[in-house]
Amino acid sequence: MAQKPTILSEPFKKALVHSTRALAEDSELEVVFGSDGPRIDGNKLILPHPPRDLAPKLAQRVRGQADRLALKRAHHDEALHARARPRDDLSADAFDALEEARLEAIGARAMMGVRSNLLAAQEGDLERSGLYRKEDKAEIGLPEILGLMAREAVTGDPIPQSVQRVVNLLRAEIEEKTGDGLEKLAALIHDQKAFNKQARHILTALDLKDDSQDAEDEKDEGEEGESEGDSPKEDAPEKDDQDDSQSQPDQPEEQTGQDQPQEGEDDYTQMQGDPQMASESSTDETPDGEAGEAERRENDQPETNVKKDYEVYTRQFDEIITAEELCDPEELERLRGFLNAQLANMASVVSRLANRLQRKLLAQQSRSWSFDLEEGVLDASKLTRVITDPSAPLSFKQEKDTEFRDTVVTLLLDNSGSMRGRPIMVAAICADVLARTLERCGVKVEILGFTTKAWKGGLSREAWVRAGKPANPGRLNDLRHIIYKAADNPWRRTHKNLGLMMREGLLKENIDGEALQWAYSRLVNRPEQRKILMVISDGAPVDDSTLSVNSGHYLENHLRKVINDIETAPKTSGRHVELVAIGIGHDVTRYYKRALTLIDVEHLAGGLMDKLTELFEETK
Repeated sequence: MAQKPTILSEPFKKALVHSTRALAEDSELEVVFGSDGPRIDGNKLILPHPPRDLAPKLAQRVRGQADRLALKRAHHDEALHARARPRDDLSADAFDALEEARLEAIGARAMMGVRSNLLAAQEGDLERSGLYRKEDKAEIGLPEILGLMAREAVTGDPIPQSVQRVVNLLRAEIEEKTGDGLEKLAALIHDQKAFNKQARHILTALDLKDDSQDAEDEKDEGEEGESEGDSPKEDAPEKDDQDDSQSQPDQPEEQTGQDQPQEGEDDYTQMQGDPQMASESSTDETPDGEAGEAERRENDQPETNVKKDYEVYTRQFDEIITAEELCDPEELERLRGFLNAQLANMASVVSRLANRLQRKLLAQQSRSWSFDLEEGVLDASKLTRVITDPSAPLSFKQEKDTEFRDTVVTLLLDNSGSMRGRPIMVAAICADVLARTLERCGVKVEILGFTTKAWKGGLSREAWVRAGKPANPGRLNDLRHIIYKAADNPWRRTHKNLGLMMREGLLKENIDGEALQWAYSRLVNRPEQRKILMVISDGAPVDDSTLSVNSGHYLENHLRKVINDIETAPKTSGRHVELVAIGIGHDVTRYYKRALTLIDVEHLAGGLMDKLTELFEETK
C-alpha cells in the first residue's frame, strides 16, 4: 500500500507566514500559531497549529483559513461593518455571512490558488458543521444557507455537491423574496459601503430586522428632511425674511452638537478596525499614563449613574491560557534566548541575592528529630542499650518537618503595556531566578500574568455596542490570564515560558482586581499549609473601555475591595493567604498593608529577596 505524501510542518509554517503577509498587503503583520486560532487580534493574525506531518488536503485547508483572515485584514473596514451590522442576532449572523462571501470573492476572482484554498477551507467547515446531514427545514439556519448562496453568486463557484440538497430546501423561498438581490452583490464586492447597503436590502426582503446604526441614521435624516421642508410653510406668514435668515443657522449648530458623540464613536470604531492605528495610539498613551488619565477624567460619569457593585458585562471572551498555548515552541525558544542574553547582564547581582536567600532558607532546614518513639526510623545510637539489656525495647526516631517546607508562593506579574521594555524584562528575570532558588529549597512556586486580549474593549465592547450600549455595563474588555508556571511543574520544564513576556503585542491593559481574585482562588485550593501571594505591578488598574463608561475609580475601588477580602480572611478559615505587593514607580502602600515601593526597576531583585527573607524568617 502506497504511503500518502506529507508536508513537513516547519517549512510549511514559514511559507504560510510569508504568503499570508503578502495577501494581507501588510509586511509588518505578526503571523503566529496558537490553539485559539484562526482569528485576528489587533495587529496579530493567529492560525491553528498544523500537525507535524501534513497531508496535502489538510495543508490546503490551513492555507484557506489563512487566506480568509488575510483578505479580511486587507479589504475589511470594521467601522463600516459595525455601523451597518444589525443588532438582532439572526440578522447579524446573516449580515456577517454576506460580508464573508464578499471577502472570499475578492481573493477568488484575483487568484486561482486562493480560490482553491478557500474551497478547501469551506469543505472542512461544512464537514465540521454537519450541515449535509440535516433533513428538516426547522433544523437549518438561514444565515448559513444565505452565505452559501451569496458565495455562489459573487464568486461563480457552485455550491458543494455535499450540501446542495440541503440548500435547495430554502433556495426557492430565498430567491422568491430577494429576486436578483444576490446577483447585484457581485458588482459591489470592491465597495464595502455599497455592498453593505445592498446586503441590508436583502435582509429586509427576507423579513429580517435591520436595526443597524446606518438604518437609524437614514431614518433620522428622513425625519429631519421632512421637518425642514415643513418649517418654511408654517413660518412664512408670521416671520419676515430677516427672521428666517437669523434663525436658519441655529439649526445646524444644534444638530452638530447632537452629532458630536457619534463622531467620537466613529473614531473609536475606526481605530478598532485599523489595528495599526489602535496599536500606535495605545503605545503613545500607555507608558506615561497622562493622556489615559486625562481621558478617564473627561469621560467620568456622575456618581449617581454608576452601579455600586462591580459588574462584568460578559465573560464570554475571557481566557485563562498557558504560555505554550499562546506561542509555538520555536518562538518560545527564541524569546527565551533573548531573555537569557539579558540575564547575563544581571547575573552577578541577581545570583548574589538569590544565594543569600537560599542560605537563609537552608539554615532553617537544620534537621530536627524526635527520639524514643514507638515507631519510625530505627535509632542506631540506642542499639548498644539493646545489647547490654536484651529486655530493653527497640527505640525509634522521626524527623520533624520544618514549617516553610509546606509552603507555596505565587508570583502575579502585571503584563500591562506600561511594563513593556526594561520593567517586564527585569520582572521575568527575577521570577525565573526566584523559582529556581525556592525550588532548590523545597518551596513550590507558581508564576502567573494578567493583561487583556485587546486595547479599548475588544469583543466585549463590540457585543455591548451591538446590544444598544446599555447603561452601566461594568467591566468592558476581554481578560487574558496567563499561566507561565504551575506550582506542580518543575522549573526545568517551564523555564522557556517566561520568554513569552518579551513578545511584542502581548502587553495591553490591566484589570488588577479580577486578576488578584483569580490568583487567590488558585492558591487557596492548594494543599500546602502556608500560602504566599506576591503581586508585582507598576500602576493602578487601567482599562480605557471600562473607565469610559463607568466612574474613574471603578476598577480601583474593586481592587481595594478584593485586597481587603484577602487580607482580612481569618487564619483559621483555610482561606488565609499572606499577601505582599511590590510597586515599580507606583505607591502600592495605599492599597496593600504589606507592600514595598521601588523607584527604580533595577531594585526589583533586591526588593523581592528582602521581602521573601522577611516572610520566611522564623518568628521568635
